[in-house]
Amino acid sequence: MRLRPTAEPAEDPAGGAAPGQDGAPHRRSRLLVLASTFPARPDDGVPAFVLDLARHEAEEFDTVVLTPRVPGAAADEVVDGVRVVRYPYFSRRFEDLADGAILDNLRARRSRVLQVPALLVAQYLAVRRAVRAGRPDVVHAHWAVPQALVATLAAPRVPMVVTTHGGDVYALRAAPLVRLKRWVLRRAAHVTTVNGEMRERLTRWGVPEAGTSVVPMGVETGPAAAARARTARVPGRVVAVGRLVEKKGFAVLLDALRRIDDVAWELVVVGDGPLRAGLERRAAGLPVTFVGQRGKDEVLDALASAEVVVVPSVPASNGDQEGLPVTLLEAAAVGAAVVASDLPGIRDVVQDDVSGLLVPPGDVDALVSALRRALTDRDGRERWQTGAGGVAESYTGDRIGERYRAVLRAAAGRRTD
Repeated sequence: MRLRPTAEPAEDPAGGAAPGQDGAPHRRSRLLVLASTFPARPDDGVPAFVLDLARHEAEEFDTVVLTPRVPGAAADEVVDGVRVVRYPYFSRRFEDLADGAILDNLRARRSRVLQVPALLVAQYLAVRRAVRAGRPDVVHAHWAVPQALVATLAAPRVPMVVTTHGGDVYALRAAPLVRLKRWVLRRAAHVTTVNGEMRERLTRWGVPEAGTSVVPMGVETGPAAAARARTARVPGRVVAVGRLVEKKGFAVLLDALRRIDDVAWELVVVGDGPLRAGLERRAAGLPVTFVGQRGKDEVLDALASAEVVVVPSVPASNGDQEGLPVTLLEAAAVGAAVVASDLPGIRDVVQDDVSGLLVPPGDVDALVSALRRALTDRDGRERWQTGAGGVAESYTGDRIGERYRAVLRAAAGRRTD
């Protein structure tokens, strides 16, 4: 695999090469993005926040995304100006560790642990090849483990920005793993987190506060507005979106809805995952539809059709929990009435009784009360919808993209030859 350099001089509006301060043609900086969760195809239902952000980063940087191979994906392609290179790491027949969320896949089938060392070695070699071929000015590693760890070892002379999303901070709590994450994050040029509580935790680990900032993922408001315009709300419809894993709290949601028999409701669950069969059994006899994994447009349509969107997240038994669910931002962008768990990140978006309702995570009684109110209080829903729409304006892809470009721009200036 060879990464073709993409360092053609930028053009100015008059058609010539954009000059630098010394009058010479200006070379766009090169960015190497590392990720482990990435869609195989546009709108295939896999979370696309890394690709969405890379599109905005590509407005300023020549951007290459390096990510593990997944079934049905091209080995090398260009998506909206972003080059995507996928590297093999295991026998194709069994290669599924990175098809979705790595931690969830490991919990679903323990034998996948055999793929972990192969993934680490393959990623290390792929990063080394990418650095030699593309000579990036800065690396943007999504997740401290494995991407930032591998980049620290494979590209120690290239400044690195690390974005932590939640599981890489909250889970993997064994002392040796915490020491390893501290070692990696202290060596980064900058670390971003998606909520303030995560940043405080990194500071306690000894990561310099000046080298960290809270910069969440963004939401594309154009597709959200289109979904809101074309989709009618369905009375009594409750919608929940997410991977069917413990931290999403769908078991708590089903237990709460089972106790609401004095208000008409139906639940639509969008997503798939290892807990689906058990959740379907738990929902037996209830007006619940599991529609499986859906593309972004269908997800937005589902959110826009809801009278209530519920985000019942809970801390998982392994410590993993939400950083800031992109689904919550999408629900806010379509102007949904939201009921959500009171967790860091979530409470940055949902202010209780202003832009939604907050409940203690895992508290079935509180969730019953909040859902009953959301389903019956029309004035309240309208107030929360308006509040959520206003909050979403702070998380637009354009605004978040500019914040990340500024972080990357500063880090690129720290390159060590």
